[in-house]
Amino acid sequence: GTTAWLLVSSAMVLFMTPGLAFFYGGMDRSRNVLNMLMMNFWCLLVVPLVWALVGYSLAFSGSNRFAGDLDKAFMRNLDFSTLEPAVFIFLATFAAITPGLISGAVADRMKFSAWAIFVPLWSLLVYVPVTYWVFSANGWFLTRGSLDFAGGTAIHVNAGIAALAVVLVLGKRNGWPTKLSPPHSMPFVMLGTGILWFGWFGFNAGSA
Repeated sequence: GTTAWLLVSSAMVLFMTPGLAFFYGGMDRSRNVLNMLMMNFWCLLVVPLVWALVGYSLAFSGSNRFAGDLDKAFMRNLDFSTLEPAVFIFLATFAAITPGLISGAVADRMKFSAWAIFVPLWSLLVYVPVTYWVFSANGWFLTRGSLDFAGGTAIHVNAGIAALAVVLVLGKRNGWPTKLSPPHSMPFVMLGTGILWFGWFGFNAGSA
């Protein structure tokens, strides 16, 4: 039953990334909607691969305070007699949606080719270490008393700071603030909101 619930929760969190694509895409200008959709679906494609190859191992194995090791790289040494494979899948969906949160900040300002390089690098070099700090038994955030339920630090604070950093690097949108860019499709925004709302039950209750 626990395994089944974790897999259902994984599906709900996975569904949140297309919801995010609709939410951001509806608030974007019509000419950039396809780019926004592809940005989020790229997260679904490449991040779980990074997670399976080395990300999970670096985030949840090892005894160092600041980074894990490669003991579980390429999905080696997963304990299939426990819930670990289901947890692995659940956490992969968390890893996938996190860079997707950043995509709304770079709407109209980043080419897909640049995004395609940014996402796996950021996931590996930023998301994975912060996840280790917060959730690993030896992570230096956790050992100092940090508590993180459902990724408040590893996902939301982490993605928020990354979004701020990237917009400072990219600069203002062309024409802003004299030329406004109203949302092109509020039905897309509402559809995305509904999907995110639905998926959040898996995000939070699955974490519990």
